Amino acid sequence: MGDILERRIEQRQQSEEYPRLAFASGQGVIPLSERKTNNREQLTKDEFTKKYLVTELDDIVYNPANVKYGAIDRNKCGRGLISPIYVTFTTSEIPGFIERIVTSYDFQQRALRFEEGTVTKRQSVNPEDLVTLDVLLPHQREEQKKVGAYFDKLDHLITLHQRKFLIYIKKYAYVWEQRKFSNIASRESIVRESSRTFPSVEYEDVISEKGILNKDIRNKEGSKRGICFDGTQVLYGKLRPYLHNWMNPDFAGIAVGDWWVLRPNNVEKSFLYRLIQTQKFDDIANQSAGSKMPRADWNLISNSEFEIPASLEEQSQIGEYFDRLDHLITLHQCKCIEYEKNGEFDWEQRKLEEVVEFLDTMRKPLEGAKRIPGPYPYYGASGIVDYVDGYLFDEELVLLSEDGANITDRNYPVCFLASGKYWVNNHAHVLRTKDGNENNFICNSLERKDYKQYNSGMAMPKLNQEVCRGIPISCPSFDEQKKIGGYFRGLDNLITLHQCKYIRHDKKAEVDYSQRKCQKIYQNYKMIIIKIVIYIMKRGGIIFILIVIEILHYRIPVSNGNNLQFYSGKLKIEKYIIIVIIKEKRKMPELESMIEQKLIEQLIYGDSQWIYREDLKTEEDLWRNFKYILEQNNKDRLNGEQLSDSEFEQVKNQLQFSSFYKAGEWLVGENGKVQVHVQRDTERLHLVVMNHEHIAGGSSVYEVINQYSALKTEEESNVPARDRRFDVTLMINGLPMIHIELKNKQHSYMDGFRQIKKYISEGKFTGIFSAVQMFVVSNGVDTRYFAAASDTELNPKFMSGWVDKENNAVTDYQGFAKNVLRIPEAHEMVARYTVLDEDAKRLILLRPYQIHAIESIREASKRGKSGYVWHTTGSGKTLTSYKATRNLLMDIPTIDKAIFLIDRKDLDTQTTMAFQAYANNDLVDVDETDNVNDLKRKLKSDDRQVIVTTIQKMQILISKRLQEGTPEYNKIKNLKIAFVVDECHRAVTPKTKRELEKFFGRSLWYGFTGTPRFAENPYPQMGDLPRTTEELYGERLHKYTIQNAIHDKAVLGFQVEHNGPKNIVDETDSSIYENETHMLKVLDIILNKSYQKLGFQNGKGKTYEGLLTTSSIQMAQKYYELLAKVKEGKTSLVIDEKIKQVLPDFPKFAITYSVTENEEGAHVNQQKMQQSLDDYNEMFGTKYEISQIQGYNGNLNKRLARKDAKFKSRNEQLDLVIVVDRLLTGFDAPCMSTIFIDRQPMGPHDLIQAFSRTNRIFDKNKAYGQIVTFQAPKLFKKSVDDAVKLYSAGSTGIALLAEWDEVEPAFRKALSALRVCAEKPEEIPNMSLKEKKIFAKMFQTFDSLFAQLKSFTQYDDSMLKEYGITEEEYDDYVGHYRNVMEEIKADKTDGTDDNSGESPVDKDYELMAYSNIKIDYEYIINLIQNIVTPTEEKDITPEERQKKIDEVKQYVEEMRKDNEKVADIMSDLISGIEKDDTKYRNQSILNIVDNMKNDCVDKVISNFCMTWYASKDDVMYAATHYRNGEIPNESAIKATIDYTKYKEAQENPLPKFKYYSKMISELKKTLDEEIKPLIMAV
Repeated sequence: MGDILERRIEQRQQSEEYPRLAFASGQGVIPLSERKTNNREQLTKDEFTKKYLVTELDDIVYNPANVKYGAIDRNKCGRGLISPIYVTFTTSEIPGFIERIVTSYDFQQRALRFEEGTVTKRQSVNPEDLVTLDVLLPHQREEQKKVGAYFDKLDHLITLHQRKFLIYIKKYAYVWEQRKFSNIASRESIVRESSRTFPSVEYEDVISEKGILNKDIRNKEGSKRGICFDGTQVLYGKLRPYLHNWMNPDFAGIAVGDWWVLRPNNVEKSFLYRLIQTQKFDDIANQSAGSKMPRADWNLISNSEFEIPASLEEQSQIGEYFDRLDHLITLHQCKCIEYEKNGEFDWEQRKLEEVVEFLDTMRKPLEGAKRIPGPYPYYGASGIVDYVDGYLFDEELVLLSEDGANITDRNYPVCFLASGKYWVNNHAHVLRTKDGNENNFICNSLERKDYKQYNSGMAMPKLNQEVCRGIPISCPSFDEQKKIGGYFRGLDNLITLHQCKYIRHDKKAEVDYSQRKCQKIYQNYKMIIIKIVIYIMKRGGIIFILIVIEILHYRIPVSNGNNLQFYSGKLKIEKYIIIVIIKEKRKMPELESMIEQKLIEQLIYGDSQWIYREDLKTEEDLWRNFKYILEQNNKDRLNGEQLSDSEFEQVKNQLQFSSFYKAGEWLVGENGKVQVHVQRDTERLHLVVMNHEHIAGGSSVYEVINQYSALKTEEESNVPARDRRFDVTLMINGLPMIHIELKNKQHSYMDGFRQIKKYISEGKFTGIFSAVQMFVVSNGVDTRYFAAASDTELNPKFMSGWVDKENNAVTDYQGFAKNVLRIPEAHEMVARYTVLDEDAKRLILLRPYQIHAIESIREASKRGKSGYVWHTTGSGKTLTSYKATRNLLMDIPTIDKAIFLIDRKDLDTQTTMAFQAYANNDLVDVDETDNVNDLKRKLKSDDRQVIVTTIQKMQILISKRLQEGTPEYNKIKNLKIAFVVDECHRAVTPKTKRELEKFFGRSLWYGFTGTPRFAENPYPQMGDLPRTTEELYGERLHKYTIQNAIHDKAVLGFQVEHNGPKNIVDETDSSIYENETHMLKVLDIILNKSYQKLGFQNGKGKTYEGLLTTSSIQMAQKYYELLAKVKEGKTSLVIDEKIKQVLPDFPKFAITYSVTENEEGAHVNQQKMQQSLDDYNEMFGTKYEISQIQGYNGNLNKRLARKDAKFKSRNEQLDLVIVVDRLLTGFDAPCMSTIFIDRQPMGPHDLIQAFSRTNRIFDKNKAYGQIVTFQAPKLFKKSVDDAVKLYSAGSTGIALLAEWDEVEPAFRKALSALRVCAEKPEEIPNMSLKEKKIFAKMFQTFDSLFAQLKSFTQYDDSMLKEYGITEEEYDDYVGHYRNVMEEIKADKTDGTDDNSGESPVDKDYELMAYSNIKIDYEYIINLIQNIVTPTEEKDITPEERQKKIDEVKQYVEEMRKDNEKVADIMSDLISGIEKDDTKYRNQSILNIVDNMKNDCVDKVISNFCMTWYASKDDVMYAATHYRNGEIPNESAIKATIDYTKYKEAQENPLPKFKYYSKMISELKKTLDEEIKPLIMAV
């Protein structure tokens, strides 16, 4: 700029020849009289003697302090004087062209790099710095005129559009009305501190007149106070209104400084935003108050009248018109839009070094006198940079830039073809494509890459050869490469032809573009793609792609020296039609390493904040990295000193978490700040590790590592092959937070799950990795995530996939990464969407539909809208409602209180308890109100908190405890409250809600329900009160139906049986059911015909629970008394011995009512309830009385839920609970499998609520929730079908499983098919692998139907004889099936036969009909784990500990009957724990037992090999693959044994011919008796 601008410094006094002028952003130099600010001349003592700066027509004028506001322009006014605060330049070039340069956004942004000054808001760009900027400039003045004229035409085009709009306004002016601005908008006044969630918006953050941000305001450090806005208001800058600062934000934040935050009053927001930009508003605003710092006057503005359309629709149309106009202008301003191909059709992923040969050793630079001018092109990083007398290459090669800013800036190509004879210097890599690859294709593929991630330079970007060799590139077949490369070559030729036309078109023009100072040549071939249409058709394995592209060309002259290349001064639209033909071929599965690399590329792509740290591979590396980040984020606290070794040891000790849950507790932090504490001399330092207010900004550092080496510990030194390599880990501030295990499509994602479980059991997630909160597993096409937990607590049923807002699945790993693992989403998953369940001592990661619901509530609250969330019962509504309540308070600063409303009868339900359990480790205060006065005190408090209270307390408060007109009345009434209502279909009646809304006029209401009230099941008619949930709460914000939840495996389906008396005329006649005969039939089904329903097949300690619901308290008590008689043997009903064999103490039962039900009962009911409490106290050692009914109910809830490890012991479990209405809603016990209903049908919402107590996900054997009804079978079936249709989008197919009449025939067919495939189990070993795969699929179908058949109460074991199969034969099939599945899993193919079209075998299928009534191995492991790692905060007493040890001993002795070997191992283990209470503390018992078993196996095999002189490796292989009495490598063992040594060592050796047979015989005996019990115990 210094070459084309010369500064004016002449000053004069004003005169007629030199009048006073002013300057306005967007207008440039204007007459002083047109300035829209108030008169400032009072600041000048004598304006006629003061000297001003001279400016002439076409000068360039700018204000150094206001470049950020666009205060730079050309003087179009003429000669005059301007304030000395401005700087003026004269130019020798065409002023109109220079004007376009200096007023461009790009130029001004580059100029702002030179801003200086101590006060941010008053920083300036000095003229000395401004003139150092480089610009592109045509040498020919004529060309400058043409470019300037083009932009003048564009300005004229915009003006025409504006005039058309003025005509549009006049056309509709007759339906507009005059309104004061105070009736159009009001000012917000609530002041809050800014934060990461609510970023601050200041003057310098907004581009003047454009209303857009010029930076990412989320990354600001520190907080500032200002006026809060939530995205529903408009911002107007009242300071210096002539600067035209305004904004239409679509996010929540804090307006800092001189802003008006304007809320629209009955007008469209978009229209209000356009109104404040009008000339009239501008004129009024600039009649400002103040001289040095003029501000718009609100009194003046608010009382001014403006014309606005009476119709909101018309306002919206006008706002949209201006939006389209802005978009049009933006399109014209765009310089280049690149079209990138997004899809690649089954192309192979290769490294660059695999497709090209690097010829870098052949290139050489020519410097100084050695570079002799000549005819041969001389290539560098930017293409041809000169012509020389000599060449190095004489073939077509690909050149790739090695260094230079263009690698990241991409102002011109980084990859290009060179052909003919030419020279290459050392700034470009020289690539020769290997056989099977095409130059043009490879060149264009490399050109499309984003090289920021491969940049290895510091000050100057650089692509070194080592990095380039590993760049991935997608390669189709050579033929396809040639076609695609040929297309690009043809397109290049087409462009060349156009260039020739342009040269001929302007032969007279001599054009020379160059860049002064920086002697580089840029090729400016510009185009705007205005339309792309793609048609894809597949026929017979061939894919036809038709691409139609319409391009708007805009070409700028370019020269090389004095040689003209091309020129066009016109716009031209051209259409290109491309046809691509691709032969579809079967794609080989990607390697896991390639999936890993692609995932990392996805994470760090574009403007991602993830940084790939290839250098971090060991724990030492991670600790060093963490220490550096910790020191950088705490420089002030550390006084600039580094942590000493001993100080950092203190830090490391604090990060050794005993469980993932403990890490989660720590990660909650204090007020969002996660800290460690260091003692330095006498001072205790509090160092911030992580600040959750800094999500995606501030102090947060996001890093990706892969192939981390988790080495075996000293304790594992005697165990072979325990070094592990982790796939991908995501770290926040140096701490591993999310760990990802990847497989390819040949494997199930379950393999990744099992791998993580194995790593946890081996103790790999300790030390710095003990902080991990989330796991992700994927096989490329199916991706799941789950919360971190111990190896014994990990349950595959709790893995979740991702769905979008419309509940569409996002399964592939790259899509998952885009939706979940990018920033800020990944940080939010561990900071905002992780919940700590204090009762279960476990982490909970919200599922996607829960997150979408919370976000939808947040968005609605920003708009000031209420609404409801329909999430099917069982999908975690309580957890969602808790997080929604909590986030409303944290995210929306205008909300004073968030109130979670419940009904009084729910006081003792699990909902309230769960809410408190979630909140105990959270950042917000959650207070439950003790009484009405306590509620009033909390509402009056200035603390922003979540309040849990009852509707009844709230009603009493507003109707009886507040006196109108008092300060406390006014304060509470004016609170902005967000009410969150769980079970909103019944919790708050329409009448009550209207009363509360009338009092709290500024309230927002958000309801959660699994069963909304629709027109089909409305509230009772009461005047004009709402009758549906939507009428009561507002729009539905998010929906997740039973169908969605079952599809996503978030809940189970229902199996319903109607066992009421058949052929009854009046099914509602109560006398049919209220008698002992009927009741005994009911109890017979519950006690003797629910073996499968109640999970007896799982074995002791792992059975399920059931609910029996009756019509009244009296009937419930009768059932309780009758059940007690049955258990005591005082009735004709006898409990089956098959049941007693599993649970000798069955049934353990209780009875419960809600608080209100109990209070409403007669005295006799109270007495009977006390007797029930006495039975309960005797059963479980509690001490509840009738006055403590709420405490009893709470204890019962926890016992049924089995979250606490204490209640996982059989001694603490219940089998059946008798209820009326309690526990039928708002209760979550995943181990409850069945509800037995002996009452008349309920309404649709009550029916689904009751059913949903049973369909929670639990263990692998719980396949569905089960319902058995005992009254009115016809009425009940109709009620169930209608209810399920109502809440499943009109279908029962997914939610309801088939009934007996459908399942039984299907079972018969499956058995017949199984017999055809394998008539007898012993035939299976001789099958081919293909036949075994068919058998496996047949048996899975049979097993599934067999399990379903067994679950019906109609089923009896005696039926098997009729079907032609026995339980023993089924068990034989099971044994062979397991062997077959081992073979299939070992098979390296992908599980399908070519061209078979059949689905592969489900390798993760769990047997469903198989009964395992033996003591469960994992169950005992869990009991021992709970002893060495208790979940209770307080230490258990020695007596309690011994009681647990004795229980384990009892189970081990029962196991001894079936597996003495494993029982011996567990006995030794528990004996050591009994002697030393610190032994195995916080270690994985599962891993310890596995190691003990492996040691035993190793010892047995070693002894055998020493005796028989056999190869240990071969015998060990035989041991781990031994099935059905067959040694798979018998011949290999015989080939490697050493008979000679055996003979030398024995006194009486066997003859050689007997030696082989005896050795094999002894090996089989050893495997059967010693090895098999150890290996099969899982």
